[in-house]
This record gives sequence, C-alpha cells and structure tokens, in this order.
Amino acid sequence: MIDLSGRVVLVTGAGGGVGAGICDRFLDAGAHVVRHRGLADGDLRTSAARVVSDAFALHGRLDCVVNNAGVQPVEPLPDMTVSQWQSVVDTNLLGPFAVTQAAAPLLPAGGSVTHIASIEGTHPAPGHAHYAASKAALIMHARAAALEYGPRGIRVNTVSPGLIARPGIASEWPEGVARWEEAAPLGRLGTPSDVGDACVFLASDLARWITGHDLVVDGGVTTRPTW
Repeated sequence: MIDLSGRVVLVTGAGGGVGAGICDRFLDAGAHVVRHRGLADGDLRTSAARVVSDAFALHGRLDCVVNNAGVQPVEPLPDMTVSQWQSVVDTNLLGPFAVTQAAAPLLPAGGSVTHIASIEGTHPAPGHAHYAASKAALIMHARAAALEYGPRGIRVNTVSPGLIARPGIASEWPEGVARWEEAAPLGRLGTPSDVGDACVFLASDLARWITGHDLVVDGGVTTRPTW
C-alpha cells in the first residue's frame, strides 16, 4: 500500500461515484482528503481560488489536486447549440484550468495535479462531441501545465478512464455494458477504485519522474482493433 500519510489532497467533483472512489483510495493511503462535492460549485471558473484557499486553510498545506468535476451530457452534434457546447467546456476544461492555476502557487516541490480525462479524449462516441473535445483539450492542458510547472517540481498528469460501473447501469444500458464486456480484454467494467488507485499512484513518490502523461484505465478496451 502506498503511504501518503500527512499529505493533503483536494478532490473536485467528489459527490459522484468516481469522485467518492478517488477519495476513498486516498483515505486508504493515509492522506487527508478535502472533498469538493459539487460539479462546478456554481462555477469553478470563478470560485476556484476560494475552493483552493479553503482546502489549504483546513490543514495548512496542499500537496495534491485531483480535478474530477465534470459533466457528460448526450446531444447529437447536428442539434447541439453553442450554449450546450460552452456549458460542457466550461465545466470540463475551464474548471480544471482555474483550479490548477489557483493551486499551483500553494503546492510544494513534489506536489501533483491529476485531471480526470477520458478515453473519449482520443476515441469519441456519438452524441459526445462536446465531451470528447473537452477531454482531449484537458489532456493537452495537463501536458502544457507539466511543461510550465515542472521547473517548480510540480507534476501534472491525466487519468483517462473507460466505462465505469455505477448502480443501475446494467439495467439502463444492457446492450452497451454487454458490448463493453465483450470488447475489453479484461472482460469487465471499471470501478471507481480502479480510477482512485491510478490517482493515488500518480500522487505518490512512485510517480516522482512521471509528468505530462495520460494514464489510460480502461481494461484494455482501446487496444481492440476497429477495422
């Protein structure tokens, strides 16, 4: 077990299943976890400084940020409005940008930021053009941030999950779950803990020379040929 005793982690979007799983795995590793439970807390673009400063004040330090807050609506691209596009980009991309910018001055050398992206950042799905574009941009933001914050010893990475299990998904979308389980070499959906373990690893000293990396956590589904 990775030991993060004494370190303080801020997790945005901690009210959902994946966010809760991330928090649980950091707690298991001994970290102090500050949970931001909203998706955008009204709007993380403008509240990021307050969220970060409040997290720092709770324990007098901040070692790691996990930008998990996000939305995934479904809308066919031909019918998508500018406001629908903008809403997804504001939450999924501008929120992590603002939180990272606010947190970086408080992070120590060896601190880390992890964005929760998606395999849709490189493998889009129908009805998810705005979501896929925002996650692709998030992956590139992490690489750019890794370049610019690296001289201060701050690492920035992304975790790109595949399909993650949640209560009711098998009954709500049986054909999709069946197709995923057939396509994934490991034969199952992911769990919030799978995502959480990847985040804990990237925040730990085991990943001390890893930055600008996109860690795909998808059971191998993106290895499947599509031709």
